[in-house]
Amino acid sequence: MADLKPSERGRAWVEIDLDALAQNITDLRANTPDGCEIMAIVKADAYGHGVEKVSKRLVVEGIKTFAVATLVEGVALRSYAPDSDILILGRTKPEDAHFLESHCLSQLVVDGVYAKALNDTGCKLRVHAAIDTGMHRLGIEPKNFDEIERIFNQENLCVVGTATHLASPDSFEESDMEFTNSQIESFFALIRKLEKKGYNVGKLHAQSSYGIYNYPELKCDYIRPGIMLYGVQSQDDITKIKANLHPVLSLRAVIAQVRWIEAGESVSYGRLYTTEKPIKLATAGIGYADGIPRQMTNNGGMAVVNGHKVPIIGRICMDLLMLDVTEVERVEAGDIATFIGADGSERISCEQVAAASGTITNDILCRLSTRLPRIYTGDV
Repeated sequence: MADLKPSERGRAWVEIDLDALAQNITDLRANTPDGCEIMAIVKADAYGHGVEKVSKRLVVEGIKTFAVATLVEGVALRSYAPDSDILILGRTKPEDAHFLESHCLSQLVVDGVYAKALNDTGCKLRVHAAIDTGMHRLGIEPKNFDEIERIFNQENLCVVGTATHLASPDSFEESDMEFTNSQIESFFALIRKLEKKGYNVGKLHAQSSYGIYNYPELKCDYIRPGIMLYGVQSQDDITKIKANLHPVLSLRAVIAQVRWIEAGESVSYGRLYTTEKPIKLATAGIGYADGIPRQMTNNGGMAVVNGHKVPIIGRICMDLLMLDVTEVERVEAGDIATFIGADGSERISCEQVAAASGTITNDILCRLSTRLPRIYTGDV
């Protein structure tokens, strides 16, 4: 009895289809120039999908390079991808540089001061130089060439890559496309200048998810798929090359109670929703503590119950939310409500959830709580 555990599907859970992940790798490779490899972005617990199982399946699919945001993520990932190259995209404290060295992790270097601080630790480190071509988040602007050279001239740092980040590769606005092309031109002009001076720039990378499908002519050594690796776009966007992606994640919860309430009754905190006629009300065991955005309250949020789309009504609570299931002929406590994913012929996409929440899919996936069990299908 002591070894028994509560059911993973007892309240609310996330389902992860690892075979869909593998299909997305196939599509990414089909749209990648010859000689270009995938650097899989698995930060934030693989965008809420669970970094251990995701990274292990990616290794099986032949992925050899990964990137994460933090040193802690990198150290954990080393256990799941022991023979892979792993890049830390966020700042690692110089006093923690020995972890980079001992776990064979590469570090993104964003300016000359940071390069010298890492060098002065005496650790022999593999680094990628970050070039700011217009995103203005991290990196050195090409005009500051002397500072860029400082990274390449540190005796304890081995530059194995040079990177930039495109600010608007998802936009087809003329000004945004011009800006993106100017970033690309600026980056490669700098690369030519560095190579002319005899520097080894290592492997080049600039394209995140939208850069892959909207700027396929850009020839780098790596692509950096993040959100699209998981079969999702940031919003309901259109790409230059049609992405044949398969959503990897579904989100479901058990219905705790079903009952009829009369016309003129209010539902949930704040009495924001009042019934205009008698309705059949279902309460599902999931709420904002699980990652359902509270902003979706009375804003077009939906679920699928027994193959029927139904609206979320009333204010979303911490652990519960309410659904109007009047149009569902048969529904009872114990039935399943799907908030992301398919049920029968109906589907709710992560993009639709993001639109109803006033945010993007990255935010929806990354906020899914760790108290939601991750249930995996497909071989690891």
